[in-house]
Amino acid sequence: MTQTQKRIFLSPPHMGGSELDFIHTAFESNYVAPLGPMVDAFERNFSTFTGIPHCAALSSGTAALHLALRTLGTGPGDIVLASTLTFIGSVSPITFTGAQPVFIDSDTETWNMNPDLLAEAVAGYAAAGRIPRAVIVTDLYGQCADYDRLLEICAPHGIPLIIDAAESAGARYRNRHAGTGGYCSVFSFNGNKIITTSGGGMLCTDNPAVAEKTRWLAQQARDPAPYYEHSEIGYNYRMSNICAAIGCGQLEVLARRVAQKRAICEHYRRVLEPREGIAFMPEAPYGQSSRWLTVITLDPARCRCTPEGLRRALEDCNIESRPVWKPMHMQPVFKDCRVFGGSVSERLFHTGLCLPSGTAMTGQDLTRVTDAILRALDGQPCE
Repeated sequence: MTQTQKRIFLSPPHMGGSELDFIHTAFESNYVAPLGPMVDAFERNFSTFTGIPHCAALSSGTAALHLALRTLGTGPGDIVLASTLTFIGSVSPITFTGAQPVFIDSDTETWNMNPDLLAEAVAGYAAAGRIPRAVIVTDLYGQCADYDRLLEICAPHGIPLIIDAAESAGARYRNRHAGTGGYCSVFSFNGNKIITTSGGGMLCTDNPAVAEKTRWLAQQARDPAPYYEHSEIGYNYRMSNICAAIGCGQLEVLARRVAQKRAICEHYRRVLEPREGIAFMPEAPYGQSSRWLTVITLDPARCRCTPEGLRRALEDCNIESRPVWKPMHMQPVFKDCRVFGGSVSERLFHTGLCLPSGTAMTGQDLTRVTDAILRALDGQPCE
C-alpha cells in the first residue's frame, strides 16, 4: 500500500477566493444567526443565475424536499413516486410525512427516471383510484432528467413534479437551467457539491405562494403575532447568514466550476475510453450535464478488474472513488416498498464507479488517477 502521496478526494470543497470577503461583511453586520442580508442576497443571486423567480435558502437539500412535500399537504396514506437510483436524502423526506415511497427504475440512455415506467406506475395507481401525491425525480450525477416527458405524464392527473436538482446546479435542460418547469426544484450545497455553503439547500419555484409557505414552515411556522403563536408544526430549517455568505462567493464561480468538471470528464474519457470494457455515463441529447461526478461502468466480461477491485486499487494509491448509488429499493430500510423495474439501476450499482472529480485537481493529479486506473486494469499494483 502506498500512502505517501497526498490524498485525492472524490469531490472536496473548492473555494473561489471571495467567500471570506462576504463572510467578513456578514460578521461586520453582526448577522451571524439564521437569516440576514446575505441570505437575501444569496436567494436573489441564485434566482438570477437559474432563472427561477422564487428561491428559499434552507439548511439542507433534504430539508428543502421535506418542505416541498409539506407545502403539498403530503401525509399518511399518500404515495410518492421517486427515482430509485439516488441518495437516500432524496427520498427519506417522504417517510418524514408518513407517506409511502414507490420507486421507479432508470432509463438506460440517461440513467435518470424511466418515463415509460413512470407512466406505467401512474396509470396503475390512477386506475386503482390512488393518484400519487407527487413525483420526485433526481437529476443524477449532474444530468437533468427529461422534465418535459415527465410533465406530460404527470399533468393529466394533476401530479406535481418535484425536481431533485441537488446534483445538477449549473446543468442545462434544453435552453434553460436545471430544475425549471416543475412544481418546485431543490438544490444542495453540501460540502461535496459543485458549490457549497458548508451545508445548505435551496427550494426554487415559479409560485410565490409555495416560496412563502416554505419560508414560514422553515421558521417554526410562526404566525404573525407579537408573541409566539403557531397554528401548524414547523421546523428550524433556515440557512445561516454566514453559510449564505459562503454561497454568495461560491455562486460567482459556478459557471467556471461546471466547465472544470466537464474538462475533468473529458480527460478521463480521452485516456480510458479506448480501453475495452469501460464506458462512461452517457450525456442526454436534450441538455448539458454539469458532470458533478464522472462515472464509469466496467463490463465484467471484458475487464480484468471489477469496480470493487478498482476501488480498492485506487484506495491503495490514496485515491478516493465510490460505487454508484445503491438503489433505494435494495436498501434494507425500504425492503417492503414497491418498485417499477429495477434491473437497470441494479446493474449500474454493480458495474459503476465514481471517479475523483474535484475542481481543484491539477493536471498532475488527474494523470496520477488515470495512471493508477490503467495499472489496476492491467493487474499491476500501485506505484
